Amino acid sequence: MGAFLTLSTSAAVILLVIRGGLCVDIIGGNEVAPHSRPFMALISGANGKPMCGGALIKENWVLTAAHCKVEGGKVTLGVHSQSAREREKQDFQIAKLIRHPCYCFSCNENDIMLLQLRKRAKLNKAVQVIPLPTSDDDPKPGTICTVAGWGQTRKNPRSLSDTLREVNLTVISRHTCNDKNHYKNDPVITDNMICAGATNGGKDSCSGDSGGPLRCNNVMRGITSFGKANKCGAADSPGVYTRLTKQYLQWIRKTIGGA
Repeated sequence: MGAFLTLSTSAAVILLVIRGGLCVDIIGGNEVAPHSRPFMALISGANGKPMCGGALIKENWVLTAAHCKVEGGKVTLGVHSQSAREREKQDFQIAKLIRHPCYCFSCNENDIMLLQLRKRAKLNKAVQVIPLPTSDDDPKPGTICTVAGWGQTRKNPRSLSDTLREVNLTVISRHTCNDKNHYKNDPVITDNMICAGATNGGKDSCSGDSGGPLRCNNVMRGITSFGKANKCGAADSPGVYTRLTKQYLQWIRKTIGGA
């Protein structure tokens, strides 16, 4: 999960957007059927370049990662191919960015943000809301989850995906993720995070996938957050995802309210 990262005391972990502002993409995954993930949002920065992914959680609200620098940008829904002219696409200007009030840039904690769209999306087969979980279950190690995005597909050369791709990941215990063979507690993988990858590597989110939803048993449980720079898919650097805890879910519901 190499490049959708936030700054840490370790030089090995850097903010995703510093690396050219690209989204995280999928390592070791496959292209999905067009418009089969209708909740996916493609978020571009003020320069028009794709920056991050996100999830439509209400007709005019998208959930993504706080580290995404998308001020002055836009959200596109109904996307499969970034380059193709697809009649399903809907573009929205961002009316408001609301980062979690306790977002910690240096320690990657509370990496969660809400984007309010200037108008409501028209829901149809290609554009749908993803339900928020009704509980804050913490996926157990060994649970198979999926993550999708338009990000980088290979570490070298840096090749971005035109079409939406998805990969299955396995949840890894925080104890393992923090050990000397992985993150070495730098940064600390906390209870507010989910660590997921593959034992032997080769499956990961990468530069450009930040902000996209992590789904476990078809329920959204996390948000693509960070990994080690230039190590997408490496066995010692699984991706880390903001876990949708009870506190985060309460914050989301309070913020989007009846808006």
